Formats: sequence, C-alpha cells, structure tokens
Amino acid sequence: MTDAGQIIAAFRDIAATKNLTADEVHDLLRDGIVAGLVKIYGLNVEAEVGIDEGTGDIDIIVLKRVVEEVEDDSSEIALEEARWDDDGYEVGDVMEIPVDFAAFGRNAVMATKQRIVQRVREGERQRIREEFAERVGELLSGEVQQIERGKIVVMMNHAKDAEAIIPWRGQIPRERFRQGDPIRAVLRKVDETPKGPRLILSRGDPLFVASLFKLEVPEIHQGIVEIREMAREVGGRTKIAVSSRDDSIDPVGACVGLKGSRVQAVVNELGGERIDIVPYHPDPEVFARRALAPARVAKVISDSARQVITAIVDEDQLSLAIGRNGQNVRLASQLIGWQIDLYGSREWLERGADLSIFGDPPPGDVYETADFPLSELELEKTTLAALESAGYHTFLDIIDLEKNDFLKVPSLAETEADQLLGIIDELTVVEGEVSGDEPPEIEDPEVVEEELEEGENEDEAEVEVEKEEEEEEEVVSEASEDGESEPPSEPEEDGEEPTS
Repeated sequence: MTDAGQIIAAFRDIAATKNLTADEVHDLLRDGIVAGLVKIYGLNVEAEVGIDEGTGDIDIIVLKRVVEEVEDDSSEIALEEARWDDDGYEVGDVMEIPVDFAAFGRNAVMATKQRIVQRVREGERQRIREEFAERVGELLSGEVQQIERGKIVVMMNHAKDAEAIIPWRGQIPRERFRQGDPIRAVLRKVDETPKGPRLILSRGDPLFVASLFKLEVPEIHQGIVEIREMAREVGGRTKIAVSSRDDSIDPVGACVGLKGSRVQAVVNELGGERIDIVPYHPDPEVFARRALAPARVAKVISDSARQVITAIVDEDQLSLAIGRNGQNVRLASQLIGWQIDLYGSREWLERGADLSIFGDPPPGDVYETADFPLSELELEKTTLAALESAGYHTFLDIIDLEKNDFLKVPSLAETEADQLLGIIDELTVVEGEVSGDEPPEIEDPEVVEEELEEGENEDEAEVEVEKEEEEEEEVVSEASEDGESEPPSEPEEDGEEPTS
C-alpha cells in the first residue's frame, strides 16, 4: 500500500508523544483496522492483520467459514460462492479473503480512527490510575491552566494529560494565582469521573506541610527525623511534633535550619502561615507542655481514663496559651489527641478545682473540671435526640443556655426545658469566697441570700455615714467663711488632752 510508510511514521510519533511501546502501537493499529472491517463486513467479522515495521506493509485478511447455508454474512460464506475461487473448498473450511486498506470507505476509516483514539485514551487513563494511585500524599508540581468557579485547574509537569484540580476547600485563604503560575500541591486522592481519573490536589491539607518539610529537610527525607503528629488551621497556624531516631540530631533544629532558613522556606510557600515545631514525647503531660508553646505551663494534671489534660498557666501567659480566638490551645489539643482544659492561676485558685483533680469531691459537692457527653445525663431518648439534632452534644454546649434557648429547639417542650435547667443548676458550682487552697463550699441558697442582704444593709449604712460626714464638713466650711469660730475639738478620750 502506498501510504503505509506514512501511517507507520505517524504511529511512531504517537508512540513517542503518548509513551507507547512498538507492540502497543501495533495492537492499537490492529484493533483500529478490525473496527473498520466491522463497518464493511459486519459485527462478527474475523480478521488477521500483519504489520511489517521495516517496510511499512500492512496485510489484512478476512476469515470466513464455508457453510451450506449462510446465517451470518460477517463470518460465513456459502459453499457455492467459495468454489468460484477454488473448487477444492468443502463445508467447514476457512476461506481467507485479502483486503486492501485502500478499499476502506469513509465510514470504515472514521471507525478505525475513533477506535484508535479511544484505545489511546483508555491507555492514558489506565496509566494515570496506576501511576498516581500509589502517590497519594506526595508533593506534585504543575502550572495553573485556568481558574473556573473557584477551583484551580492544574496541568501537571510530568503528566500533562492528567486532569488535576485544586478545589476551593483545598486552597489557602487569601492566596491568589494567575494562569501560567507555577504551583505545588499534595495529591489528596484519585477520583473516578465519566471522563476518566481526576487528580484531587490540596494546599490546605496538613500533608502539604509535611511534604514541604520533607522537601526542605534532608533528615526527614532520609527517615532520621520523623513528623509524629500534625495539627493545622489553614492560613493561620500549624503545629507539628517531630522526633529523631539519632540522639545526636536535634529534630527541632533540623526542621528550623540555619537561621531559620528551612522553616522560612515552608512559611513562604504557605503565604506566611505560622508554624510551631515542638519535640514529640510519649508522656501526655510532657507533650501537652510542649504543645502549648510558646506559652510556659506552670502545672499539668492528666486524667488518662477520660483523656483530659488540665493545664494551669500564670496570668501573664494565659493569653499566649489561648492564642488568637483560642487557636493555640485548640491546635495543641488536636496535636496530642487529648482534651485540654486551660486555666489561669487566679481562676484555678478561685475555682478551687484541686480536689476535683486529685481525688473525688466531697459528698454533695460537684466541681466542673472537664466536659462530658450529654448521654451521661439522665435524659429521655427523645430529649437527647432533639439536643443532638440541634448541635448540642456535650454538657458545656448547654451550660449557658436559657429557657428560651431550649424552647427554640424543635421537639423540646416546656417541661423538658425546665428539666434541663434543673440539671444544669444541680451540676453548676456555686462560687463563694476561697481562703488559701481550700475549695469553696456549696452553701444553702437561703443562707446565701441572707448574707447578701446583710452585706447590702452594711453597705447602705456605710454610705449614709459618709453622707453625714460630708454634710458636717460643708457646714464647717460655710461657718468659717462667715467669720464664725472653728468647731470645738472632740472631747477627751482615755484621759488624753484635746488637741488645739
């Protein structure tokens, strides 16, 4: 055939651009030619296609079985028709019919082309699945192709045919990209779509920070330093806990680098996001102290049964430990995997919470040291379901709610609201004066009211005395201005002479 050489050259170009081997190209060509023969002979056509890569010749032979009566024209031929070419054919023989590729009509050629394109695409999709299925969590680089409806479409550097996107949730807030900008992101998952596999990338996942440190810190890449735990709030702050398998290597120093060069490279990639690097420790109390950095923790008490850490800090360290909008203590809690109850030293003493931490409280006294689920309360199942559907799952979620707030919850009646308020009153500590380290006693409400009334009466009496003294001073000053003599001195007390 006259154009065979050009066809083979064209398929060699396809093999080079699509990373196909010579055998894969031959399979594609055979499959495409068979698809064209189907358009000519029928669905069940059988054929043999031989390709000589040296000469570029393509031999096409259609095989038909000789039968007495034809039922399928695509795969059978009548005995009488077969004997037109050769009288020796018998029923059951297979007749070979040579076909010239030039005899392919427009429909056959289009079918061949479509089949080849389809096979190429299927091969690409399969390679993308195989290549990226095992690379989840790795750092990938590419170029911003376009930005549409909040998502960034990325053209990968080493897999330009792969469809990759960064959804809105996987982006860093206040970060802006333009078409053609280089971009790096971590592979989150490979999603299957009707058009084939789609790579879901992310810059907001904690794995992105871990991948950047692995790129910047050789000790992490070599496995000497290991990132044990991570907690991140995208665009705000990230905490990572690292450990070293070599005692001679400081894991924090390795991640920070000389004059902070390594961690600064990561911070620049994250758009200025703050990063706290702390050494990992298996003891929750020690780990909690480190996780709350840069704040200095004065005392840490752990409750392993409930996985609750109570941390007490000095007053000048309280705002630092809490962080902006509670970010520092929240990330520290996520980092260690335990709940952290944070107290300032003054609040700790006022609450008198020492007894509630070191031992069981005295009978009849209840102190709030940590949160607990609503399921531990004696509530009806319907009440518990209504609260959970409204987003209230723990006791601290409802402790500040009023009766009107409970009535706004669907399926909660007034009686149930009153019951909840009663439970909150029972479990809420009545704070009194604290002397030393002793916990405040829960007093009788009537006694408390009487003491408050006495205190108010004493305050009112003091105010009246002050007013009388001010009025006397005003009278004296007026008398002095009118030339009157000064008021007499006070009478003697205990035999002392009056002063002039």
